[in-house]
Amino acid sequence: MTATFRSPDSFTLPATWYALDPIWQGDEQIVQQGLPHSQLAPAWQILLLGDGSPTRHLQLLTGEPTEVDVIDMSPIGMDTDSAPRQIEVVPGPRLRRQVWLRTSTGQRLAYATSWWEASHVDEYLQNRSLPIWASLARLRTELYRDVQGIYYGNSSALERAFEQSGPFWGRHYLFWHHGQPLTLIYEVFSPYLTRYLGPTHS
Repeated sequence: MTATFRSPDSFTLPATWYALDPIWQGDEQIVQQGLPHSQLAPAWQILLLGDGSPTRHLQLLTGEPTEVDVIDMSPIGMDTDSAPRQIEVVPGPRLRRQVWLRTSTGQRLAYATSWWEASHVDEYLQNRSLPIWASLARLRTELYRDVQGIYYGNSSALERAFEQSGPFWGRHYLFWHHGQPLTLIYEVFSPYLTRYLGPTHS
């Protein structure tokens, strides 16, 4: 039987994670050089390709605190979980965490999946309802956000969750701490953000 997880508004999805079906994708070299503005507007490039905290950016854009709905915390052992290949540098056994990032008034802005070494997740996510950035900031953890890939693609599940039509922009990155990989994160952003950032391309 397939397990399900449930968000507060009863939007039910199977217990897997939601990778985009890419129309286009770029690797670390593309991330470093950036994209033509005709493909992705500058404001969106700052959000997707920059090394700043997305939860902090979302809070600054909306003027509301960025809150988290945790929808999945699943041990996956040594499985690579169909994740980006960089999962192999995250020590196992691993735990997968899935969340919605939303405004305090309930507007979903992004979806994120992260993979952690299961034995250390409680050390870094002491309050699991906080955004990762807020949790690590409380611990004064020094981090390097290493963006490894960018995606433009579709997901019927995320269309339903965001109540927005795709395609969507997403990315994945590693967090490094003291020279060691701490977690791998895959994020997809809602087109709702166009009201703050403008169109995704010219």
